[in-house]
Amino acid sequence: MSQNYGKFYLRIDWTLLLLLISITGLGLLNLYSASANVKSPMFTQQIYWIFIGFSAFLITATIDYRIYKKYAYLIYVLGIISLILVLFVGMAKHGSQRWLIIGPMILQPSELMKIAVIFALARQVDAAPPKTDAGRTLKELIWPVVIISVPFLLIMIQPDLGTGLLILLIFFSVFFLLRLRLRSIITLASSLIILMPLIWTFVLKGYQKDRILIFLDPSIDPIGEGWHYRQSIFAIGSGKLFGKGFLSGTQSKFHFLPAQWSDFPFSVWAEEWGLLGSTVLIGLYMWLILMCISIAKNSRDRFASVISIGVGALFFWHVIINIGMVMGLLPIVGVTLPLFSHGGSSMLTFMIAAGLIMSISSRKHSFE
Repeated sequence: MSQNYGKFYLRIDWTLLLLLISITGLGLLNLYSASANVKSPMFTQQIYWIFIGFSAFLITATIDYRIYKKYAYLIYVLGIISLILVLFVGMAKHGSQRWLIIGPMILQPSELMKIAVIFALARQVDAAPPKTDAGRTLKELIWPVVIISVPFLLIMIQPDLGTGLLILLIFFSVFFLLRLRLRSIITLASSLIILMPLIWTFVLKGYQKDRILIFLDPSIDPIGEGWHYRQSIFAIGSGKLFGKGFLSGTQSKFHFLPAQWSDFPFSVWAEEWGLLGSTVLIGLYMWLILMCISIAKNSRDRFASVISIGVGALFFWHVIINIGMVMGLLPIVGVTLPLFSHGGSSMLTFMIAAGLIMSISSRKHSFE
């Protein structure tokens, strides 16, 4: 056993590990500032979840990723069961029923479902490669669409627009990079456009529609969601080049920012560390995402490649949507900033995802 651990230790991707430590450390520093004048155990809770997250990362990385292929569909089914349980015994908060209480922990199954979806898509793609060099036809997408549709519908019932949207984006990212026929891409895009009025009418809740409308015109609700947009933009802009300094942000200290530790941590960071600090943080994320793409390109098999693409897409879209919404470029949909936002389920999900990348990277030259 010690010999096996030593072999794994020698294959550790130190760049990936340092990126995780850097982003998580900066997130903890930012949370300390955002919650400095709030009587809440959030900072202590985050340290607790970081410990659990890194433990999950090490366990996931140590296990040979090929084992996950064997249990991919089982993990997916367990994820679906957890989403169904949420509808019946889940904890409700802020108008949504998304959480399960498991002993001392409160988990959000929809977050972990992102990993289960990546596993299931990777297994399906590995088992059914394209029949021709031209790419996959619509007929070949039936099962992948089923795999993605079931969790999407269950998540939208909760309701959770942000997570549902991310599930779809992971699906499109995976299959866009794995060769679809042009006709298939056009048909999928057209179908989505046609379905948008139905989604607006029958799927989206009233407050979700309001967020989209306020994004288009913040003056509709100047003291509500429109206020949130403006205060976030003010915070980011007031940071200027070098920022106001650690613990010196005014928008966060006077509680002008909503959910500044979960949905709007980038606004706190930008105000205190300015354009320079924001560029460093975004650069770390881009480095991590490019690593996922590089590992996918150099993976030993299709299963590993799809997992790497899926994890890269998971990080990419979270970063794009979160930073986009706090800058007023996208509607507010409650998407966390990876490894940076306060939240146990989010931290656990991204650490497991990073563990998968480490497992694949550490074995790309192994022929065991």
